[in-house]
Amino acid sequence: MTGRGSPLGTQFFARDTVRVARDLLGCVLESAIDGAIVAGRIVEVEAYVGSHDPADHGYGNRQTPRNRSLFGPPGTIYVFRSYGVHWCGNAVTDRAGVPTAVLIRALEPVRGLDVMAERRGVADARLACSGPGRLCQALGITGAHDGLSLVGGPLRVLRRKDGTKRRILVGPRIGISHAKDWPLRFCLPERRWLSRPPVASG
Repeated sequence: MTGRGSPLGTQFFARDTVRVARDLLGCVLESAIDGAIVAGRIVEVEAYVGSHDPADHGYGNRQTPRNRSLFGPPGTIYVFRSYGVHWCGNAVTDRAGVPTAVLIRALEPVRGLDVMAERRGVADARLACSGPGRLCQALGITGAHDGLSLVGGPLRVLRRKDGTKRRILVGPRIGISHAKDWPLRFCLPERRWLSRPPVASG
């Protein structure tokens, strides 16, 4: 039982980035790449809120070939290479032309753990998706998927089936050098699956 629901539509992503970030928690990110279906429940995200955000790749509205997808329509995926090593996947939000997105930081595996383990080269389920680079490797996400739809492509976000109120932990983003104190990291209080220990409630 994965608790997977119906796919989210474009209208879900075409909203304020912080609201989208919080509402993504508990949803399921599903990948149908290279003939394998794997999925994980989203337990940790970070919001990057536009051209005024010094940590945003679109800071100052600077658009380059590398970040073009960040300026694309809501409901697409922006994939970038971190430190030249790891792919990281972001859900583009708000509206086209505005560089806002939600970085998916950690998942709780719910389907295809054997495939994830093979792709990652680890046997410990906790290490399969506990970090943006790890989860992209586990789900088969690479730069080839940059700019694809999260609504009708090989990557989809499925809505939460459980509509109960969730406790959300809020704190500063991780691994950035600018605007480090902005409280834009959101987590579910499930330490086993997070990339870093949780922070305060919010």
